[in-house]
Amino acid sequence: MAPRTRGRTRTGTDTGTRNGARTRRRGTTPAPPAGSPRRRRLSMRLTLPVLVLGAVMAMLMLRGYVHSEILADHRVRPEASSDRVPGKILDGGPVIDTRGGRATSLRIPDHHLVLTFDDGPDPAWTPKVLDILKKHHAHAVFFVTGTMTSRYPQLVRRMVAEGHEVGVHTFSHPDLSYQSKKRIDWELSQTQLAITGAAGIRTSLFRPPYSSFADAMDNRSWPVTRYIGSRGYITVVNNTDSEDWRKPGVAAIVRNATPHHGKGAIVLMHDSGGDRRQTVQALDRFIPQLQHRGYTFGNLTEALNAPSAHTPVTGPDLWQGRAWISLVQAADGVTNVLVAGLAVVGAAVLARFALMLWLSFVHTRRVRRKGFSWGRPVTEPVSVLVPAYNEAKCIENTVRSLTASEHPIEILVVDDGSTDGTAQIVADLDLPDVRVIRQVNAGKPAALNRGLAHARHDIVVMMDGDTVFEPATVRELVQPFGDPRVGAVAGNAKVGNRDSLIGAWQHIEYVMGFNLDRRMYDVLRCMPTIPGAVGAFRRTALERVGGMSDDTLAEDTDITMAMHRDGWRVVYAERARAWTEAPESVSQLWSQRYRWSYGTMQAIWKHRGALLDRGPSGRFGRVGLPLVSLFMVVAPLLAPLIDAFLLYGIVFGPTQKTIGAWLGVLAVQAFCAAYAFHLDRERMTHLVSLPLQQILYRQLMYVVLLQSWITALTGGRLRWQKLRRTGVVEAPGGGVDQAKGKADAKGRQAV
Repeated sequence: MAPRTRGRTRTGTDTGTRNGARTRRRGTTPAPPAGSPRRRRLSMRLTLPVLVLGAVMAMLMLRGYVHSEILADHRVRPEASSDRVPGKILDGGPVIDTRGGRATSLRIPDHHLVLTFDDGPDPAWTPKVLDILKKHHAHAVFFVTGTMTSRYPQLVRRMVAEGHEVGVHTFSHPDLSYQSKKRIDWELSQTQLAITGAAGIRTSLFRPPYSSFADAMDNRSWPVTRYIGSRGYITVVNNTDSEDWRKPGVAAIVRNATPHHGKGAIVLMHDSGGDRRQTVQALDRFIPQLQHRGYTFGNLTEALNAPSAHTPVTGPDLWQGRAWISLVQAADGVTNVLVAGLAVVGAAVLARFALMLWLSFVHTRRVRRKGFSWGRPVTEPVSVLVPAYNEAKCIENTVRSLTASEHPIEILVVDDGSTDGTAQIVADLDLPDVRVIRQVNAGKPAALNRGLAHARHDIVVMMDGDTVFEPATVRELVQPFGDPRVGAVAGNAKVGNRDSLIGAWQHIEYVMGFNLDRRMYDVLRCMPTIPGAVGAFRRTALERVGGMSDDTLAEDTDITMAMHRDGWRVVYAERARAWTEAPESVSQLWSQRYRWSYGTMQAIWKHRGALLDRGPSGRFGRVGLPLVSLFMVVAPLLAPLIDAFLLYGIVFGPTQKTIGAWLGVLAVQAFCAAYAFHLDRERMTHLVSLPLQQILYRQLMYVVLLQSWITALTGGRLRWQKLRRTGVVEAPGGGVDQAKGKADAKGRQAV
């Protein structure tokens, strides 16, 4: 009668659905109740991870732009004909004025020198140049780029404060003869924005990148010069090149920068773009020598007896410039912190890989050596607790796999208020040593405690209702209890439905990320989690720590940490294999991992007091908790940045080095995965999907962890979420009577 009742319930639900669908097709969807929202709002816990990652990417892109890694154009056009350039420009002075349609040039008066410095400001060399100028009471013109000004605004501020003039040298230093007018305007406006934000001024001076003397003007650069003039700028080239960029030596720089016969000159030097030690040393010799010969070192407008090239900026334009500088400083600061954090985390992860491989080798040699035993063989019966909530599709395989056990057991299936007939399915099997305990839905911890209260034996095995055991699983799982110090044992959980891509990815994660870790944690005596799918406990140990707790969503991690704090050893039994059904959809995987991540954070916080404890609890607190926190909570949170920097490096360079570094990290991971597969005697074919797992699967795990962080920080609460199961997992050679199982299933359908 029970199956018919369930059938009527399903039929009623299906009818309602069909009727609802028919109503919607007629266009008569009922209106929402008054006061209810018309549109489902997106949870902040879902949107915040996207916003955080988007903000990081925006910061990275802004930094790349300011560092001339994005939108930079390093092409330099070869010399062209100059037949369209006015002769008075070619034969004129180094100051070219094309404002208002003019085409005039100016020369620097005799015994006046205008020192100009290009490509700065530079944090290493510009302060030294400024110190030399201040020492000799000389002024100069600094043609700054927008990129460097945005990054080092305090130096431009110092230039202006000490009486020097600044000029625009474009934002990213492109050859403007290749650029459109729109790009030229952008280069000018962005540099002016940076100068305004740095020093609160605008400047009318401009020097094109890759410029030389006035007689080098050609048919490609002249139209640009005319257009620059139409935007209100005076173009300043030079007529004396110190050639300091060649680093010819201090004496050569002084010689090249010295004009002949007392002529005035605009001298080209550089305060950025490499090692400028020779430039600084040459200045300290050059300025006093020329001052003794009657030369004055002033700004361009001072030499020409013209109004200052600087115009103060106030109001919204000033605040806009300051906002730009603040954004750039924030982007640089955040990126630098992230890079440093990634370097530290990367080194820690590589160290963890090395430690994990070494300790896994130590663990394997210890437990696989000939004659190894935990103590006296454990042969007494044990109790197996199977908490089940709506496991109708899986529970028969689970129970039948247990009845094939090579170790004497009693099986207690605790039905936690299932609505799909789970308890009745088990009862109908009518198997020996199988008891069904029913309770109102109260959650997995309560179900386990209820089963523990009814268990007859001193060793208790716990498993999930969607898991199947091999015949030897229970025997292998309980052997470590031959050591009286052992309070709990973690088994080897494996993914049974690994044929799909998402299943194969989880298979890699289980073998490498979980089981290899457990070997390491076993040797370190700080196992953080006994998997809910396959674990065993001393009953006395469970009772001493108060049984299973519902304080967290990760009751398995919580109870494991409680065992450590009570002084018990927790070990790993690699031969105790259990086959579990992993989520087969992204949404189901998301729900599971979200709960795991959040529950782990809760457990860490709950047991934080172990950091100050003594004895085994303190050992776990000062070894286990930091390792779990770093590698399960902190490091994965930063790991998406690796992929962000990877994508950035591939697109904007250096592409080859970026790809090489990523392949190197992938090779390390592949080696660790291959070793883990070797230890578990798994086929290596599934590792073919490892590169794709690193690109796609990890991203989901990262966003889930970030969402868990946000949930924790905002004080949100997360409920248990039941995963949909298919019941396809069976233990290889597990002894489940398939013919009988199919017959029973057919019989239930016929009722």
